[in-house]
Amino acid sequence: MTTPGRAHIRWFRNTAPYINLHRGKTFVLMLGGEVAQHENFANVIHDIALLKSLGVRLVLIHGSRPQIASRLETAGIQSNFYQDVRITDTDALEHVKDAAGSLRSQIEALLSMGLPNSPMQGSHMRVCSGNFVTARPTGVVDGVDFQHTGKVRRIDTEGIHRQLRDDSIVLLSPLGYSPTGEIFNLALEDIAVNCAAAICADKLILFSSEAGITNTEGDLIRQLSLGDIEQLPLANAEQGALLHTARQACLEGVPRCQIISYQDDCALLEELFTHDGSGTLVANRDYEKSRQAGIDDVGGILELIEPLEQEGILLKRSRELLETEIDLFRLLERDGRIIACAALYPFPEDHCGELACIVSHPDYRGGKRAQRLLAELEQEAINMGLKSVFVLSTQTAHWFREQGFVESSRDQLPGHKQSLYNLQRNSKVFFKTLS
Repeated sequence: MTTPGRAHIRWFRNTAPYINLHRGKTFVLMLGGEVAQHENFANVIHDIALLKSLGVRLVLIHGSRPQIASRLETAGIQSNFYQDVRITDTDALEHVKDAAGSLRSQIEALLSMGLPNSPMQGSHMRVCSGNFVTARPTGVVDGVDFQHTGKVRRIDTEGIHRQLRDDSIVLLSPLGYSPTGEIFNLALEDIAVNCAAAICADKLILFSSEAGITNTEGDLIRQLSLGDIEQLPLANAEQGALLHTARQACLEGVPRCQIISYQDDCALLEELFTHDGSGTLVANRDYEKSRQAGIDDVGGILELIEPLEQEGILLKRSRELLETEIDLFRLLERDGRIIACAALYPFPEDHCGELACIVSHPDYRGGKRAQRLLAELEQEAINMGLKSVFVLSTQTAHWFREQGFVESSRDQLPGHKQSLYNLQRNSKVFFKTLS
């Protein structure tokens, strides 16, 4: 006869492989503001604390959309949106900060509990919040000024890893900060995807009002690959948004995303510590490789660079020119599809080379693919005996500065390149010394 207590012990024994699997791993958890409004919120926090006690490194990212909407309504301020993105004016920003700060404090308080006879007795959780997210303004889109609404520019990867190594839970609010001291209202999903990719998280866990992703009959789909997502009929807007976020994270290098319910008690633990789980797993199974370009790749490269040529970001290249220069290109390929490219034009007599046409497909931007190609071509330049590389840029100067390039005069360009310089484009010149 099996007693209830013995059944629990056997269940605990069956979780041992999963405990060992997850120990030392890094999980990013995305909790929308709706989670905090649900009666199961305290239980979700207790389960998160249990994960931490089992040796999982945790980054929690919370949203505050409903809390912001409630504060704006109370204050009599109209919520303005464009393309489903909130326009944050100066008045609204004060309520955004208030909502985010209040919810952050609530989560910190719940993680600080340690009363006897409570699920968190003796837990002693340390929570760290800070300016880990550098933001930039969204700016003006289609004539609409988003004001204090922004996007993620950079994640302080080393700062987050330092706190995780010090055994802290990192808690991020939906706010970002600029080098000029401005505060920006950011989308929860933007932070979650960028953070999970930047810190090389093992999982991104997304909380939903439903058990996971369902088919048209309402049945739970246990597992999806990236290819499945594109052909899947969506049950509702929430599922569509969650799948989009999971897909973006996988495209940027996160191995697995899991969509689970915040309403079902123990859903997080069931998802991570049982064979069947409780929600939907989105797995990044695609294969990606770097290789030298060949003549058969001309069409794929043209398809990749043409949109940027039309925007004036890249100088237009004809098919005939590309065919003669194809040996100078390096590619990233995923499942037979070219998703990124870059070229190295050597000037051996001047001991330098030009890096050009550094492009990632819009679906695959992020995940440091451009940096990977850049590093490979820099090493190729070193192997050629070149001492430096340079780029000409009209709209991506900040990115090249972040990669170690320094703005220089066009007089430093090789003589042949100076003669071809397009005064009308007025590109800025950046050099980088190779080591």
